Amino acid sequence: MHLSVIIPVYNEEKTVEALLKKVLSLKNIFEVIVVNDGSEDQTKGQLDKIKNPKLKVFHHPVNQGKGAAVRDGIKKAKGDFLIIQDADLEYDPHQFGKLMDQATMNLVVYGSRILGHNRHSYIRTYLGNVLVTNFYNLLYFKHLTDTYTCYKLIPTKIAQKLKLASNGFEIEAEITAKLTKMGVRIIEVPIKFKPRSYEQGKKIKAKDALLGLWTYLKIKWM
Repeated sequence: MHLSVIIPVYNEEKTVEALLKKVLSLKNIFEVIVVNDGSEDQTKGQLDKIKNPKLKVFHHPVNQGKGAAVRDGIKKAKGDFLIIQDADLEYDPHQFGKLMDQATMNLVVYGSRILGHNRHSYIRTYLGNVLVTNFYNLLYFKHLTDTYTCYKLIPTKIAQKLKLASNGFEIEAEITAKLTKMGVRIIEVPIKFKPRSYEQGKKIKAKDALLGLWTYLKIKWM
């Protein structure tokens, strides 16, 4: 199984080098696709220091949003499967194996922070995730626990058929809703998660939960 790791990056000069060293040290990594989404700090300089034949770096001239970076990465992926990895070290890539152990070519595997019984630094962020996930479950008659998880292991051929359009964090809702409408089965495995604070650079906001709700509604009735 060849795995493409897609890493959207925006202003992550403090963590991106350490994150890439972790990812590139793993076995069964076919390629690592970094999309630098118009970073205004020293992220580009950090990326330029890392030389590895599996590493492919692309740059947006201006910030377009996580969704835009993820979409570009999906288009470029050539592995059998792809997974999205945030650059902030909240998710440990050594957990890829938990998802890969369940992988088949007609199944999507999510890493659930809820099933992993993780500590949550911000109750509003936790509640926002619970809200959008429960809204999805009610609307689509499903039983997932964490639709806004970063860890979504998807067969690349399926991901490239989704015709994604979101530019922001609502990309998480769009992926889940479109997989469901395609009839693709989604299963979950527990993962560990180390949340960072807004002072440390956490970017998702309350408005992103509202955009997620709207995205679920919009795709349901498309």
